[in-house]
Amino acid sequence: MNITEIKSELIGDSYFKINHPSGLTIYVYPKEGYKSSYAIFGTKYGSINTCFSVDEGEKITVPDGIAHYLEHKLFESEDGDAFVRYAKTGANANAYTSFEKTCYLFSCTDKFDESLEILLDFVQDPYFTAQTVAKEQGIIGQEIKMYDDSPDWRVMFNMLGGMYKNHPVKIDIAGTVESIAQITAEKLYEIYNVFYNLNNMVLCVSGNVTVEQVIKTADKMLKTSEKHNIKNYFEDESYEICEPYVEQNFPVSMPLFNLGFKEKADEILNAEKLAQTDILLSMIASQTSTLYRSLMDANLINNTFSYELFEGPGYCSVIFGGESRAPKQATEMIKQYICKIKADGLERSDFEIAQKAVYGDIVSSLNSVSSISNTIADYHFCGNELFSYIEAVSKTTFNDVSKRLSEMLDVNNCTLSVVKQAENEV
Repeated sequence: MNITEIKSELIGDSYFKINHPSGLTIYVYPKEGYKSSYAIFGTKYGSINTCFSVDEGEKITVPDGIAHYLEHKLFESEDGDAFVRYAKTGANANAYTSFEKTCYLFSCTDKFDESLEILLDFVQDPYFTAQTVAKEQGIIGQEIKMYDDSPDWRVMFNMLGGMYKNHPVKIDIAGTVESIAQITAEKLYEIYNVFYNLNNMVLCVSGNVTVEQVIKTADKMLKTSEKHNIKNYFEDESYEICEPYVEQNFPVSMPLFNLGFKEKADEILNAEKLAQTDILLSMIASQTSTLYRSLMDANLINNTFSYELFEGPGYCSVIFGGESRAPKQATEMIKQYICKIKADGLERSDFEIAQKAVYGDIVSSLNSVSSISNTIADYHFCGNELFSYIEAVSKTTFNDVSKRLSEMLDVNNCTLSVVKQAENEV
């Protein structure tokens, strides 16, 4: 077993990386003086991984929504529901499926070891039958309809559909009623045995814990896995968007918009590029930015306005969005501002404010045990590391960010998605 201490001289903190003999990578971030603990157990398998091969074998294609379906079913066992077991330890448990990963988690202030045993037990112990799988189709079918009735969900996926022609990121994480009807117990076991291999997974623990107690539980619960070569396949995706504008009528009190700039997605951004991008976006659209104040003064946005870098295997975009009485006008102002700073250059004073803000946000997040574990897990799956990112933020220069601006935010390669009342003027 290999245990490495990862230190940050910059912030004077450290955590531990454990390469467990089972094949699982474990991170432990002890927080002295904290009463709560948090653990997240995730696999690098999400909604976009619908076509893959194992050990250079034949391509396997599975139905859309099967990763999310599996997440639901994994809580069940012959002995009952994992949530019932958690109720006895007092832990607060949950799970989620995203585009590129599936994670199971809990937080607690007591009986951490027992709760960690439950987590490692049920995630490693699948139980699927034809009857239980069929029963879940109705439940998830209702969930899909609920998402279809969510304006926030629809405005995002309509935008992704306008940006991406082939990449499965445009497909709803839960799939469709038709696609989940194709899911069987055999298919669930097939993908479980491929992607829920401990070599493809990570466990991140933080808070009132020690390395020794996590290793003790891991040694007791983990089943050794043979490593396999998993290859995911995605159809070629051009740089160009498909549709510049997508609209859907919805009974909303105010229109919603998502403006997505499709970026090149040759590779996942490393810590340096990620830091540069985060600082740039803070300069452009944070609440202290010129653009934000201009949009607010024009009554084109409210405090729901947000921005994010949205990236994963084979996809990357920058998204601005929120409520707006006039989404097209807001979009035009955003695009004009981007053109202006590309032509005239960025302000050094804006850079200094944004760099301090991004640095302050990531360092302050280390006061939250859930933020620590979630971020470490995210970075693990994309080949980055928490302290390397913090250091990259501190070392990013004004010229780095100016160069980054020249590489992205093409105003001729963006999609505006709007959800509004049928009678509203946009």
